[in-house]
Amino acid sequence: MKIVVLDGYTLNPGDLTWGRLEKIGELTVYDRTPANQIIERIGDAEIIFTNKTPLTRDTFDQVPKVKFVGVLATGYNVVDGEAAKEKGIVVTNIPTYGTSAVAQFTFALLLEMCHHVWDHSQEVKKGAWTNCQDFCFWNYPLIELAGKTMGIIGFGRIGQATAKIAQALGMKVLAYDNYQDSKLVSDSLKYAGLDELLANSDVISLHCPLIDNTVGIINQNTIAKMKDGVKIINTSRGPLIVEKDLAEALNSGKVSGAAVDVVSTEPAKMDNPLLSAKNCIVTPHIAWAPKESRERLMNIAVVNLEQFLKGDLVNVVNK
Repeated sequence: MKIVVLDGYTLNPGDLTWGRLEKIGELTVYDRTPANQIIERIGDAEIIFTNKTPLTRDTFDQVPKVKFVGVLATGYNVVDGEAAKEKGIVVTNIPTYGTSAVAQFTFALLLEMCHHVWDHSQEVKKGAWTNCQDFCFWNYPLIELAGKTMGIIGFGRIGQATAKIAQALGMKVLAYDNYQDSKLVSDSLKYAGLDELLANSDVISLHCPLIDNTVGIINQNTIAKMKDGVKIINTSRGPLIVEKDLAEALNSGKVSGAAVDVVSTEPAKMDNPLLSAKNCIVTPHIAWAPKESRERLMNIAVVNLEQFLKGDLVNVVNK
């Protein structure tokens, strides 16, 4: 059985092993695959793994031996699942590998906005503290999170993990989600409607999926309903935010700070308005990427294939 990984570098730049897949079949791993080489590289393989390399209906028409596609990510829109289903191809994803990593990164972004740790360190190294007449100095407002409210839009596994950290820091949490678990409600956490969350949150963090009714959920109208000086964090999907509207709110001061790990087009284009907006941190889609998280992803991907070969399907997204 031939197994092809079309774009393995993002998952495994060299610090993990493909050994478990090698034990299953004849494995070929490509770091990256250009669009004009996808069909050639798949060839007569039966098992395909992809992260962001697209697999379209036209591709499936030309690779008739493929029986299984493993997406090495949670999002699976790079694969035409309906076309795969018509051809009897099983498509799986990795739904839960990055919960702790993304929640942790959310607070890395928030704490940087609150304390500007790197900027102050750089100023010290330039001599600003040495030459300061006072015992200490700061170039930015410093913010204490205890007692403030975090609004979390999307309250699945990652949203809930984020809420636990917020509560540990003494924050109150407002959660917005279509599915509510009353067991999670406490003195420091309650569910709220979207408008209530927007009006009362000091920090808003996005953890919802990208579906029809969440595309552009942060826009000119919803920003107008927020507190003056709110901070916004997005570690979920770029198109949740209308970037032009957020940039305008940052430049006007309505939003005092934003931090995004995802943007509408990735890699980010240099004309993205958030790159030049005031008080905006943009990181290159790395919230999911600690080694521990990637190792978990790898293990789940292998289990998905092992279960497929046993006839016991798990994490199938095109049933």
